[in-house]
Amino acid sequence: MCLPALWLVLLGALTLTLAALPAQAQDITLSAGEGDSLAGRSLLIIAAITLLSLAPGLAIMVTAFPFIVTVLSILRQALGLQQSPPNMLIISLALFLTWFIMEPVFLESWRVAGQPLIDGAIDWHEAFAKGIEPFRTFMAGRTNPDTFAALAELRSGTPAPESLEGAPLSTLVPSFMLSEVTRAFQIGFLVYLPFLIIDLVVSAVLMSMGMMMVPPAVVALPFKLAFFVVADGWVLLSGALVRSYF
Repeated sequence: MCLPALWLVLLGALTLTLAALPAQAQDITLSAGEGDSLAGRSLLIIAAITLLSLAPGLAIMVTAFPFIVTVLSILRQALGLQQSPPNMLIISLALFLTWFIMEPVFLESWRVAGQPLIDGAIDWHEAFAKGIEPFRTFMAGRTNPDTFAALAELRSGTPAPESLEGAPLSTLVPSFMLSEVTRAFQIGFLVYLPFLIIDLVVSAVLMSMGMMMVPPAVVALPFKLAFFVVADGWVLLSGALVRSYF
């Protein structure tokens, strides 16, 4: 894993831990002679390990991954294939397309936060504040303002932020994810249409031939696969998904 990608994982792990940590660094000591010190430190270590295990999942939620994996899953359903491509392949393809799209954001986050942190120029708190800004800008540019406003209104007694860039992550991240899933469904509708037309044509032909006992999905599948391959569907769809972010 390259340093920017590793920095993204660490950044996701720190999202939920930094708020609970004190401003000044402390030495971690497991001293049984200080009453509940041992239990407190043990709970802190368990919480840190748990957050590290959740870090990859937290990190991909602020990237293009939700949009891409949703579109690819809809494509598989449109083709009429239940297990091919397998889930592992779809997720892997979505991850690498996400890496391709998000690499400038990763590099910028690494430049302003990761490298200075390693050099000792800034501490963890400042590194998190600076490192999250490229992701905040990315999410703000892809978030539907109406979706964001609807979620912001659910928080009674909290003043609405003036802009998406200044919104708290607790509101910006779910707004971004909902916007991405909505956009993925819109693209999925367009992806589904040509395969639906093939299904309708095959059903009409079978009906006219009196072959009503033959499942149309079985007959239509090879035609849909041939259409997708001849149209170079993987390249066209992947290119369209990538270009939607630039």
